[in-house]
Amino acid sequence: MNRNQVRPQRRHATPSRIERVRRQAVPKPRVIIALLLLLGLVSVMLLDGYLRAEVGNDQRVRSDASASKVPDSVLDGGPFLSFQGGTARTRSVPDKTIVLTFDDGPDPEWTQKVLDILDDNDVPGTFFLVGSMISRYPDVVRRMVDDGNEVGVHTFTHVDLSYQSEARVTREIAQTQLALAGAAGITTTLFRAPYSSTNDAIDNYSWPVYKKLGAMGYTSVFIDTDSEDWQQPGVSKIIKWATPKSGKGASVLFHDAGGNRAETLEALPQYIKKMKAKGYTFTTVSGAQQQAQGQQAQGQQAQGQQAQAPQGTPATAGETRQSNPEQAAHRTADTATLWEGRALLGAVAVAEWTVPGLAAVLAVVGVAVLGRFAMMLVLARRHYRQRNRRRFSWGPSVTGPVSVIVPAYNEKECIANTLNSLAASTHPIEIVVVDDGSTDGTAEIAESLGLPNVRVIRQPNAGKPAALNNGVRHARHDIVVMMDGDTVFEPDTVERLVQPFGDPEVGAVAGNAKVGNRSTVIGAWQHIEYVMGFNLDRRMYDLLRCMPTIPGAIGAFRRDAVLEVGGMSEDTLAEDTDITIALHRAGWRVVYAEHARAWTEAPASLGQLWRQRYRWSYGTMQALWKHRKSVTDRGPSGRFGRVGMPLVVLFQIVTPVFAPLIDVFTVYAMIFVDFKASLLAWLAVLLVQLVCAAYAFRLDRERYRYLLMLPLQQIAYRQLMYLVLIHSCVTAATGGRLRWQKLKRTGEVGTPAPGTGVR
Repeated sequence: MNRNQVRPQRRHATPSRIERVRRQAVPKPRVIIALLLLLGLVSVMLLDGYLRAEVGNDQRVRSDASASKVPDSVLDGGPFLSFQGGTARTRSVPDKTIVLTFDDGPDPEWTQKVLDILDDNDVPGTFFLVGSMISRYPDVVRRMVDDGNEVGVHTFTHVDLSYQSEARVTREIAQTQLALAGAAGITTTLFRAPYSSTNDAIDNYSWPVYKKLGAMGYTSVFIDTDSEDWQQPGVSKIIKWATPKSGKGASVLFHDAGGNRAETLEALPQYIKKMKAKGYTFTTVSGAQQQAQGQQAQGQQAQGQQAQAPQGTPATAGETRQSNPEQAAHRTADTATLWEGRALLGAVAVAEWTVPGLAAVLAVVGVAVLGRFAMMLVLARRHYRQRNRRRFSWGPSVTGPVSVIVPAYNEKECIANTLNSLAASTHPIEIVVVDDGSTDGTAEIAESLGLPNVRVIRQPNAGKPAALNNGVRHARHDIVVMMDGDTVFEPDTVERLVQPFGDPEVGAVAGNAKVGNRSTVIGAWQHIEYVMGFNLDRRMYDLLRCMPTIPGAIGAFRRDAVLEVGGMSEDTLAEDTDITIALHRAGWRVVYAEHARAWTEAPASLGQLWRQRYRWSYGTMQALWKHRKSVTDRGPSGRFGRVGMPLVVLFQIVTPVFAPLIDVFTVYAMIFVDFKASLLAWLAVLLVQLVCAAYAFRLDRERYRYLLMLPLQQIAYRQLMYLVLIHSCVTAATGGRLRWQKLKRTGEVGTPAPGTGVR
């Protein structure tokens, strides 16, 4: 079918209500995917922060509180507290018996070495484990249990439970049990509270917690002998303080994590040998309880031979392990608990790898972004000095007439302003208006103006690339200027735009597009973006000879060069980027004419802005993929592939995709880590951007007052652009297709007066 023939479904035909609803619904799943990816990242970060005690961390530790509500029998009793039958009972370690207990692990370095010492000396230990550490180092826990040691709960995040709500207490225990189930396939009935020591440390605030856990079937384990190894007092003092008096049994506290445990490792084997020499035996909490029960059984009614299983907690799952009485507190996790625990460990593993990995990537991205800013400033300054020297010249002045092609589809609000601005041109031109099947009388308005040198060509609706190609075919001159139907030129715009063609190597020229409707917040944001992002970039790319895009609002081409590369292609939605790269590959030079200014009407609503930028970013990806083989082109034609392609991919796709993560990390750090330091870092980056923007405004002779919108632009507008790019990436990855989308125009950008700089 000929492109200019009427098609059954016209690209720009006014859709029915049902079709509009359908089109609006098409991108929604991809938007949801993008938001789900962002939500997944936030969830991973929060989990990682929770594991590292950055999220939900409560460092309060209660001291010197009253114990008036705690029974004396508990305060003066043995280190093992249980509530069988609802009554608080304590039990002591039998004489000449030592229960080695270790807190705050597992640690991948210190715990492994402690386990080696216990194995070498053939003694068991009881380890009270922090759930977050279990989740991060499950292999250590698995070895611990397999070696015959006993484990207990030390909460998930090592918080003082006396400050926590009942829900938080339950959650701390349950999460630790899940971690244990995932790591070793067990749960436990033993518990030790963080920051606890001897029984007399129980107070009126912690007592309800112990009663609650006792009702759930847990045995709370205290100490009666403290090595105080956490103070690192020296090996001899650790051994001395860990030695019970007068042959008494003892629940002895050591630490296998939470700091440098070199002294503990040196003291532990000496301590074990010393106590064995004195006739002591070593066992676990369960082993000591069973020994004490055996000694008290005579004359008493049996109370049961093992700890009561917790009720209503993960510890109820499965049966008690009978193979080793020193692990009697362990319960085999049932299938549901086991898989929940494995899922937790899997999520933690993802967080453990993802967050540090992303942090490293973002550090690289941050350095790249700052490097780009520095490169833009240096090259933009060099570009400005080079192009504004008195002796600078492109070659012979270009004074011959040129053809200006204006593709128009339903531009009744703007077409008159556009053509009137061209009629005031100081350079001889012919104006070719290609009406692309407009239904609002655009062609009639253009003809009714009665302007000289204006030809109106009508064609069935076929899209902007087809309209431009039709205009090129009807152009009478060797140089063609292409512009949008909603754009207005200054009187000297065409003259300034075509001067670079005095250099025979130049095949195309990019002009300086300006936002005309900048009086609104959205317009001001786009104005900053155009001046800072687009024009600074173009100065840099011009010097590097790898200009990626000639803006559709203002660009000039050698007609022969356009025909040589096959004209405007319909392969992508970014036909301007597509033809620019094609010209590079054909060996033509593409340059930037900063003084050739065009005033365009930017999208006035967030919805229109989203649709426009979605099309731009997706079309750019299509163009880059289409010309991916340019990276292997040789000679001058391959310069874009060697220099431009990597820069565009890095700074227009990769960096913006990761940039929202920098913001997410920044917000996370402000909330959970260090607000002041994070805020200062963000302000420092903002200052760098402000310097770049101010310099760009200075080069373009723009008013600085718009820079007052820059902080808000960074907070709101930039996030929108990031979501648009992520949306485009998802569309590209899922193989989606995007239709051409017509933006609603108001025609508020009028004909500029000569010498006018700002609207």
